Formats: sequence, structure tokens, C-alpha cells
Amino acid sequence: MRDEIEAVATFVAVAELLSFRRAADRLGVTRSAVSQTIQKLEAQLGVALFHRTTRSVRLTEAGAQLFETAAPGLADLRAALKSVGEMGRRPRGSLRLAVSSIAESFLDGAVLGGFLKSHPDIELDILVTDAEFDIVAEGFDAGVRLGEVIEADMIAAPVSSDQRQIIVASPDYLAGHGAPAHPRELVAHHCIGWRPSPDVAPYRWEFTIDGRDVPVAVEPRVTTNDMAVMVRLACAGVGITCGMEETFRPQLARGELQIVLEKFCPPFPGFFLYYPSRRTMTGALRALVDHVKRSPRLRTPRAG
Repeated sequence: MRDEIEAVATFVAVAELLSFRRAADRLGVTRSAVSQTIQKLEAQLGVALFHRTTRSVRLTEAGAQLFETAAPGLADLRAALKSVGEMGRRPRGSLRLAVSSIAESFLDGAVLGGFLKSHPDIELDILVTDAEFDIVAEGFDAGVRLGEVIEADMIAAPVSSDQRQIIVASPDYLAGHGAPAHPRELVAHHCIGWRPSPDVAPYRWEFTIDGRDVPVAVEPRVTTNDMAVMVRLACAGVGITCGMEETFRPQLARGELQIVLEKFCPPFPGFFLYYPSRRTMTGALRALVDHVKRSPRLRTPRAG
């Protein structure tokens, strides 16, 4: 089995570099050793894997088929061996995380601070972003998003209780303009909207009406990509705004904001830490997953 794994590793190196000499340099062996290993593998399989000339090396059809399967399999095997090897050592290394700006419970300083205190050899590189992208392609180890937007092929662990998107306004605004009784009445109100960038349409507010999820396109008087600006303007009585309940909790507790249209805003599954595969988990990522599963702060029941 060991000889077969070494033969496949040699084949993958030659296939990636299309050079026996450079593959030998990468593997730390002689060119002759690489050539002999490939010849034995071809003899065992009964097919040629490379077209060789004095000037070039190209994969045959059989070689291309083997490479398509062997390269990712070898990468998974190496990652698995690395992960198992790390189990006997204190987790170390860096973790790159892409985290939604509205994941308040996960971004809590106490949660991340507790993780770093328990794991002094781990470094965190956190990008706070609301852009949706492939975390694997962009080089991130994991991400935190609302469960409804996480790709189906990802592994996900909950890092919050159920969430709720709510509609709020200040008592002064409601005293002067009245409170809407139905989402369709929002067109008659001043609204404060959000969008991630100037080239994207403002976010459509979502409601549940007669058991159906219905997005409502309001006409914002103010639009911004900064949730803190939305909160401040709402507290100042500029208009009605929309966001996660966790975001507004301090202002609601102090009476600076009030919830409207509450019956149209039911709870839904909250935030999840997600990552591509348990087979490729590093010790550092495994430590983070274990930490969030144990942390009671990430599972505090929703108020109200």
C-alpha cells in the first residue's frame, strides 16, 4: 500500500509539472527514480500515462483520467494525515474566517476572546463582510452566515439561537407619522434601507404574510451600507428601518426604538459556522468548532 501511495504521489507531481526533472526536484529524488516509478505504475495498470518526447511531457487520455481522480484524493489523504497528526498536539496556526457583519453573537468580543485565551498558539484573521462568495476559492478556512444562504455541500454548526428580522422606528417618528399596520403601508412612510454597495439595488424587506414569505421593495429615503448609520438615523426619528433583532436589542431595551409589524416577522434559523469538509479540518479549525459548540453565549434564547 505504501508503494502504491508513493507511486500515485509521483504520478501527480509529474502530471502537475509536466516534467520528470521538476517532479524529481519537488520530491527530493533523482530523475531516474521518478522515471522508474512511472514505468512500474504504467506496467501495473497496463496503459501509458504520459506521452514523452525529448522536449515535452503530456498526459495520455488514461493519464488525464487518473489525474482527475488521484490529485484531489491525494490532497484529501495528506490533509487527513495532517489533521490526525495534529490531534496529539496543541492546536496551532492561523484561521481565516469570513463573517457576516450582523452575526452579533459570534462577533462578541467575549466569545472570540475566550477562544484565543484557550488556544494561545492560534491566530485569527477575520474578514467582516456581507458579500456572498466561495470561501474555499478565496482561501478562507470557514465562514459565518445565516443558514438559509449557506451552500448545501458545506458542513454547518449553529452559533446562535433562532433569529428574527424586525421593523423598528423611534417613538417620536411613530407619534408623528403613525405605525403601519401592514407591510403594504410602508410605501407611505420614510424608510431607511441597506445595500452592500452602490451598484446593488437596496435590500428588499421580507415578511411572512398568510403563511408565505413575501419580499417588499420599499422606497428608502436614506440608503446606506452601514448598519450603525441605520440605527442612529432610526433613533433620531428619520424613519422606519429593518434589521436583525440582535442589532437593535440595546435600543429596544432603552426604549429608543419600538417594533412595528411584529406579527409579520416570525423567527427563522440563525447563524452557522460553516466549512467545506471534516476530512480536511486543521487542528485549529477543529478547536474553533468545538469551542462554539460548547459556548453558551452562542445559544442564548432570543429575548421576547
